[in-house]
Amino acid sequence: MSRQHKYLCIHGHFYQPPRENAWLEIIEQQESARPWHDWNARINFECYAPNGAARILGEDGLIKRIRNNYSRISFNFGPTLLTWMQSADPEAYDLMLEGDRLSLERYGGHGNALAQVHSHLIMPLCNARDKVTQVYWGVRDFEYRFKRYPEGIWLAETAVDMATLEVVASHGLLFTILAPGQAKAVRKLGSIAWQTVSADTIDTRRPYWCTLPSGRRIALFFYHGGVAQDVAFNHLLNNGRTFAHRLLSVFDEKDKNPQLAHIATDGESYGHHHRYGEMALADAVHYIEENDLATMTNYGQYLELFPPENEVQIHENSSWSCVHGVERWRDNCGCNTGGHPGWHQRWRKPLRETLNWLRDKLIPLYEHRAAQLLRDPWAARNDYIEVILRRSPAATDEFLKKHARRVLSPQEETQVLRLLELQRHAMLMFTSCGWFFDEISGIETNQILQYALRAMDYAQDVFGESFHKEFTDRLAAAPSNKYPNGAVSYQQNVITTSVDLERVATHFAVASLFEPDPSQLDLYNYYAEVEFFERLVAGTPMFVVGRLQIRSKLTRAAKMYNYAVLYLGQQHIIGNISSIMNRATFDIMYERSSAAFNNAEMGDLIGILQEYFGPTKFTLTSLLADEKINYIRAITSSSLQLAESNFRNVFNDNYQLITGLVKTDLPLPEAWRSVSTYVLNADLVHFFENGAIHNTQTLRRIADDLKRWNIPLTDEETIRHSIGLRLDREIDMLDTNETSLPRLQWLNSVMAILNDMQIKPDLWKSQNRFYRLTKGYRKGAWVFSNDDWQVAFERLAAQLRVRVYKEEEIEA
Repeated sequence: MSRQHKYLCIHGHFYQPPRENAWLEIIEQQESARPWHDWNARINFECYAPNGAARILGEDGLIKRIRNNYSRISFNFGPTLLTWMQSADPEAYDLMLEGDRLSLERYGGHGNALAQVHSHLIMPLCNARDKVTQVYWGVRDFEYRFKRYPEGIWLAETAVDMATLEVVASHGLLFTILAPGQAKAVRKLGSIAWQTVSADTIDTRRPYWCTLPSGRRIALFFYHGGVAQDVAFNHLLNNGRTFAHRLLSVFDEKDKNPQLAHIATDGESYGHHHRYGEMALADAVHYIEENDLATMTNYGQYLELFPPENEVQIHENSSWSCVHGVERWRDNCGCNTGGHPGWHQRWRKPLRETLNWLRDKLIPLYEHRAAQLLRDPWAARNDYIEVILRRSPAATDEFLKKHARRVLSPQEETQVLRLLELQRHAMLMFTSCGWFFDEISGIETNQILQYALRAMDYAQDVFGESFHKEFTDRLAAAPSNKYPNGAVSYQQNVITTSVDLERVATHFAVASLFEPDPSQLDLYNYYAEVEFFERLVAGTPMFVVGRLQIRSKLTRAAKMYNYAVLYLGQQHIIGNISSIMNRATFDIMYERSSAAFNNAEMGDLIGILQEYFGPTKFTLTSLLADEKINYIRAITSSSLQLAESNFRNVFNDNYQLITGLVKTDLPLPEAWRSVSTYVLNADLVHFFENGAIHNTQTLRRIADDLKRWNIPLTDEETIRHSIGLRLDREIDMLDTNETSLPRLQWLNSVMAILNDMQIKPDLWKSQNRFYRLTKGYRKGAWVFSNDDWQVAFERLAAQLRVRVYKEEEIEA
């Protein structure tokens, strides 16, 4: 079989469960992801960003190429993940977009990127309108980012039925990708008899037409299950060459017709689930291309070159991750993640039924009220993606002008926007991740229940009708492995996360104690319009008084609040808030309370505040999660500085004695070992946070003390991460002239000391940045009179394991 008939395609499905607080739409700090802020950030560092700049090593172990994997493989990204990535790591986001642009040139005008049904819903379990909206939103999100219409679409969990394929085809999409076990029967075009197939007998090397009841048809690609399984679970990514040969083994050497060897896996296999998986992927593709073993392609190009000659019937309601079809997302089918023997998933069915009940209760309410304000409520819901994508007052105004029956009052605008946000959350609450794992109290299920709670809040705002009690009662029928039932978990883990206008105003009130300019506070999905603000300081105690309007960016709902907060030091905060106090009363309250504070009459002040605000108070815990952590750190920093100073005094006073004890092999008192561990680890972190580039003696002293006294690193992962960030900043400031010599020398000394310490920092970003810097050097374009610079530059290249002595271009 000739190479001209061998085509190869690798698909990565890049997706993360949504993690944003449903009210703020930001990801709050997740301690389990340390040293990163949250799991999106961690996985991005391990997978999404590295795949935009994957390293290929030479036989000498040096980096010889850096390749954008997105330019070579087929891929899709979840729209909710891309929204996060666009703001959190625009460099990685742009590399992903650039990969698709390059693939259009490489693969005959066919881009690697595919669309995805927007919110990762299990499509066969959606009602008809949700199917349409999910495809429409996925297509529009794709167009907004990739500036072209998608050819294909990824279905969440590859879950499929004929109704879903009808919706996909009606949007002009040409194909989707399914698991081999989802094929039921095949036949040659023009034949009458169908041949039953299974996951083991379907020929995955060719595409198939699926003829739909409407008369439309859509192409289906069934990936090779065995190779995909080996990538995901059997360590195939341990070696790029082994991966390449396993892919090539799919071809039938006896068949002289064009064949497509292709796989589809979670994209997180390439770097997150398997460390350095992105390098194995890059190396495998490079090896295949360099040795002309097959032609890399994507599905769109292959479909144009070799249209299907066979057609297929599918198993309705099937998926790639549940052998029972789609039962994993609506029943206790037995599928689980296997991490908790003895746990059941009997909660899945009542959870699905509860959310179906809520959705169906909300539909007639939405239709009735929206029809009074909008020309076509369901067309407006589809088009609401334009507001979601742009999230600006201008986008909202354009939307309202297009869809409103007439010019709306501000109150009616808020109602329309609340109705559409209600519908958005009524779809998000079906995100598949909520059923995938083993326990109803898991973070993924709590996330979808946040969306349900948000939808119910909107319903109460618009219709004055509360579904909360019956919703909670229905959840009580869902058994839990950790709580008495799903309702208890919901009350403890979900309801407590809710945010309303008053909660935002309360957060602002506490934050205004510490912020130099509170009017600049980032309130996420809310604006603060400050009418009055005053901060009084008397040593440690502080007193702030304010009056402001909190406005929702999403729905334009707004309310005026008055507040007063007394800070007495450390965590002691007494706060008060009111939405019913008028301006005249506020002014009197301010005059009396500020006079009491200035006269140091704290008891009188507290009495005055209770007189005007009532007995209800709030404390530091009223801050939103991330800011709560930040302000607690700020409040405790002085105490920690004092503790560190005391530790350091003990350390310095006994330094010589500690050295002497170690030299004579005498045991070190545990108190001194603890103090030394704290001080030396703190010194190491401080050095990489702000150490001068002219000084490496401090680092050498820290390294020597850690080694001589056998002191462990207390949080090596955080230290490696901190070092990597500093090295990347310094390399980014390197220039191609002799003025960079001190920085080069500092980097070389630091790298040598780290090597002696056997600390391996996170270097991939530094290596990639340095590799790009060396492009001109490798081509001989740099000429320097200072030999010291060249020696230092090549030494740093060697320590970073980057090849500089061959003329090789940076590859796309």
